[in-house]
Amino acid sequence: MSTGTTAVWGRVQQQDFRGRVRGSLLGGAIGDALGAGVSGLTLEAIRAAHGVDGVADFVPAHGRRGAVTAATQLTLFTVDGLIRAQVRRDTGAWHPPTDVHRAHLRWAATQSAWGPDERRKDNGWLAREEWLYTRRAPTRECLAGFGDGTMGTLAVPKNPAARDSAALTRSAPFGLLVGWEPQLVLQLAVECAAHTHGHATAQLAAGALALLVHGLARGETLDGAVQHALALLAERPGGEQVTDALRQALGSVRQGIPGPALIEALGDTDSAEEVLAVALYCALVGEDVRHGLRLAVNHSGPSAATGAVCGALLGALHGETALPPAWLAELEGRSTLLELSDDFAMEMTQGPALHSPAAVAPGWLARYPRD
Repeated sequence: MSTGTTAVWGRVQQQDFRGRVRGSLLGGAIGDALGAGVSGLTLEAIRAAHGVDGVADFVPAHGRRGAVTAATQLTLFTVDGLIRAQVRRDTGAWHPPTDVHRAHLRWAATQSAWGPDERRKDNGWLAREEWLYTRRAPTRECLAGFGDGTMGTLAVPKNPAARDSAALTRSAPFGLLVGWEPQLVLQLAVECAAHTHGHATAQLAAGALALLVHGLARGETLDGAVQHALALLAERPGGEQVTDALRQALGSVRQGIPGPALIEALGDTDSAEEVLAVALYCALVGEDVRHGLRLAVNHSGPSAATGAVCGALLGALHGETALPPAWLAELEGRSTLLELSDDFAMEMTQGPALHSPAAVAPGWLARYPRD
């Protein structure tokens, strides 16, 4: 049954948006993969293994070059959940945090099962991608948070003291909801962070990343997006550590030639606000995507996390055509990332042509079931 074909956006707008969606998801995955082979190493160890300039290209991790970590896996399922929320809206069931949580439970199944369960009719297409069925250094917080069907909430979050970056690194896709008001994007990201992370700093760092990507996806400059994020975060209790981290990243831009010393002054732990500060700084000072990402992974902190967040920002800012082709060519899961990116862009720009309360394109419902 036809659901109509009227596009709700202009063609040029759709192309620009799709390029930013692809850029953010692929860029985040590239940064994740670039840092995966050196994550957990000190700067001295990185230089000892890869030369004085550090790692400049993919190095083997998890048995191959270009391998992504759990950060990219979870990001993919965040996108899947957001699409499913839009599709389920036709039924009157409209609670995006629940749909994102269900998607992350499907990710959790990939961490324990040998492969897709063909008996599950609600999986959709993403959970049938066999390459996702492997553990790529997931954090204890994520495994525990998604280890049962109970959804953490702001009132009763999972892992109440968790402040690490694992909620942050999966939260860029919330910012791609460009039709939403920024306050709602922030709220959704914070609520979904509470599924695994109870510390306000971890939650608001996830919200801050969503706000930054939201501004970039709407065509703002990175500096402008930071200023708007700061204004909204100032209204949230407990956001001082995140706003301080963002301001420190901005201030560091004027402090000299970018390098590991300035980066590590912003932080070298896996706390959410430090990872966000490092990633933002590298995105601000990077001459291009390649330079920004190399800065983002060559330090003593959690290189995969900082690379993933920096890549998501740079990709949303510049679009997919700015991403280094040689890295794209080797990136694990590239076809899945592209397919999901394009589905998300199509849902956001032409959703009414795909489904409505009265009719739905059957192929779309097979990919993104309402169950």
